Amino acid sequence: MKLLALDTSGEACSAALYLDGASRHCLELAARRHGDLILPMMQSLLDSAGIGLKALDAIAFGRGPGSFTGVRIAVAVAQGAAFGAGRPTVPVSTLAALAQGEFRRSGRRRLLAALDARMGEVYWGAYEVGADGLAAACGAESVSAPGAVPVPAGEGWCGVGPGWGRYCELLTRRLGAGLAQVSSDAVCEARDIALLAAAQARAGQLVPAELARPVYLRDRVTHAGAAAGSGGVAV
Repeated sequence: MKLLALDTSGEACSAALYLDGASRHCLELAARRHGDLILPMMQSLLDSAGIGLKALDAIAFGRGPGSFTGVRIAVAVAQGAAFGAGRPTVPVSTLAALAQGEFRRSGRRRLLAALDARMGEVYWGAYEVGADGLAAACGAESVSAPGAVPVPAGEGWCGVGPGWGRYCELLTRRLGAGLAQVSSDAVCEARDIALLAAAQARAGQLVPAELARPVYLRDRVTHAGAAAGSGGVAV
């Protein structure tokens, strides 16, 4: 499985090249420069491997939730690259990628991912990592006030993501004894998107480029289709 993954949904701009289980990646914390950085990152990874987009099986991207502008950039770039190479896309939850990243760093298997959704709310998802080493959702992702997030059963949960930094006191009170640890400085990374995307692709969860869409979770946000444009990434 050969994938190029990208994420521009939050503070970090990142890309990763996944080649049959091995990956190389790049990341920069530059919230307002994603549009300038992501294409050169992608091209650099392809050049380092000596391949073009047509050598890939699919293009993966962080489909949200996250910054509305950032998520739209990811969809547009992924669509453009996929159209240019004639390849499908693999949309991956940014909350799941946050959980996957925390498992990679700490080995924690029960994870509560939270992103600041503004308007006094958080994007929220609970995940458990199985024997395959992949974060799987425990119920639906949601958006709600920090004091009203769904609380999963059991103990030993680890909070992960910037939503915990913004609303740590409220979320900690909500989770009570079920919470064991918090990692609020974590960001979504394309290398974790790539790992999840590879599993989704093997399971046949591929989306044609023209059907790739952002996921905002908040119902009152219009799910606008992102415009395509590969911007010069070699095919």
